[in-house]
Amino acid sequence: MTTLTVYDPAMCCSTGVCGPRVDQHIVDFAADLDWLKAQGTQVRRINLGQEPAEFVANPEVKALLEDGGEASLPAILRDGTLVSHGRYPSRAELADWAGVADVTAQSTAPDAPSACC
Repeated sequence: MTTLTVYDPAMCCSTGVCGPRVDQHIVDFAADLDWLKAQGTQVRRINLGQEPAEFVANPEVKALLEDGGEASLPAILRDGTLVSHGRYPSRAELADWAGVADVTAQSTAPDAPSACC
């Protein structure tokens, strides 16, 4: 089973989906992670503001922070290997890393032409 570990920047809550001005990218990312969990992927999120020792304990994440600061986050590891940092990836990317089919990426075009206008 694949495990994705997300090292998030400091946020007010564990998902970042809180407060008066929520970044839509973070909302979408949280929904995509929930979707991955429903597909059987293990997902762990680590928040810099709540678990700073976890960032120091991982040499690769620690080096990212030392080199690029908090702009290097989120850092995403697949089974312990860094696959992305500095941006929130798409559901398609997450699905690819987790080895699950992304049904949203499949074509929804009808098999036969529509009789509509």
